[in-house]
Amino acid sequence: MNTSTLLSAQWESYPRYHQSRRNLLLHIALVPLFWVGNFGLVVALVRHSWLALLAAVLVTGISLALQGRGHRKEPVPAEPFTGPVNALSRIFLEQWVTFPRFVISGGWLRALRQRRTP
Repeated sequence: MNTSTLLSAQWESYPRYHQSRRNLLLHIALVPLFWVGNFGLVVALVRHSWLALLAAVLVTGISLALQGRGHRKEPVPAEPFTGPVNALSRIFLEQWVTFPRFVISGGWLRALRQRRTP
């Protein structure tokens, strides 16, 4: 699946997989943490700092792990990954494109106001 198709599929299904109030609140806090971890990875690599690299990997991993826990509370479980490339593609596109677009479009606030709980 190419990037354009994947983004389109993510966007179409995003509200279905993001209904839980808890998951929505986790995402609004943890997606920026993912970004910080990603920026930290770049800085660590440029500066050749193994300690900063470790910290950035931990921050990114914690963000993803907690978001994963939030997804377990969703009434509609996410589609399983079909392999490592699919997992990385879906994760990075969700964090950097689809979730910010969901917030900016008002979808996040609409979903939060519906107050769906698992």
